[in-house]
Amino acid sequence: MKNILLLLLLAGSLAAAARPRELPDKQQVLQVMTRVNAYFMQKYADYTLPSNVGRVRPSNIWTRGVYYEGLMALHRVHPRPEYHQYALQWAEFHQWGLRDGNATRNADNQCCGQTYIDLYRISPSPEKIHNIKECMDMLLRSPREDDWSWIDAIQMAMPVMAKLGVLLDDPRYHEKMFRLYSFTRDRHGPNGLFNPADGLWWRDKDFAPPYTEPSGKPCYWSRGNGWVYAALVRVLDEIPADEPRRALYASDFLAMSAALLSCQRPDGFWNVSLLDPSSFGGKETTGTSLFLYGLAWGINNGLLDRPTYLPALLNAWEGLVNEAVHPNGFLGWVQGTGKEPKDGQPLSRDRVPDFEDFAVGCFLLGATELYKLSPL
Repeated sequence: MKNILLLLLLAGSLAAAARPRELPDKQQVLQVMTRVNAYFMQKYADYTLPSNVGRVRPSNIWTRGVYYEGLMALHRVHPRPEYHQYALQWAEFHQWGLRDGNATRNADNQCCGQTYIDLYRISPSPEKIHNIKECMDMLLRSPREDDWSWIDAIQMAMPVMAKLGVLLDDPRYHEKMFRLYSFTRDRHGPNGLFNPADGLWWRDKDFAPPYTEPSGKPCYWSRGNGWVYAALVRVLDEIPADEPRRALYASDFLAMSAALLSCQRPDGFWNVSLLDPSSFGGKETTGTSLFLYGLAWGINNGLLDRPTYLPALLNAWEGLVNEAVHPNGFLGWVQGTGKEPKDGQPLSRDRVPDFEDFAVGCFLLGATELYKLSPL
């Protein structure tokens, strides 16, 4: 009898192990992401206040722009008047403007335009897109193609051009967007910032070879690659199916997806230096959230094979929920602003980064895309 019981227990354990892991249901995902967002909206209820980390910066800088990208994604799947008002009043306070004016070429300053366009789509009014359009039109008229000299810029500005091209039915925005992207990809620095052999991006030319980590491995910064991955998602989500450069963007997305799959940590996170856990190795929330966003979107849209990529997605979500999200919605393990693995270190579950806004935005992007994938 004892042997029979042991065999039954073993059979049950093997059957449980063989069963595919299940996605969290929508209400579970919604509860987590609304809690994270509520923490932010309560703590930063006054959207007019500038940041004062080292120096004063207005609240339409890129860090806040990324937060509002996430908020608008949340609003699309879970519409709430307070979400819309929080974004609308922020935009109105800044008069739908860009930091440093409409002639700025700095992609960080253009990030807020993504939310301005999203708000315009809800309720069209010319002043909402006047400034961001004037800025992008300045880029259209310029022969320069080297504006995006660091890969973060791809996420800050590329979706703006994708959105405007669709909104205004004007392919010039998509053509210029491609020229800027391809310059960064293939020509910036010695040989471009994308390494097709590894499927990953160097943050800027200073990190391209011969630069290496102390271990001798290449330095592929997690959040920098996350910015590109998210940008490709946001562009592919906008541009028409017959847009001439779509295949290249999809190919880059697939190459990155395969590379990211191979270097995910067992706990579901990614290290800040993707291929080198000896370089400030450990959990990190922002890159992981952006990779969650891309993986979920890729499965949702049929670009990524579900059986291959779903386990990585589930590992990322479970890691974030179990290790990063506090009961009050605060996010731990966040690397603050910077450009490489050593910045903002050491990280911990309880340490508050210099800026919280962009981390919440990244998390909301990932969570809302998972929400679309999850069952009722």
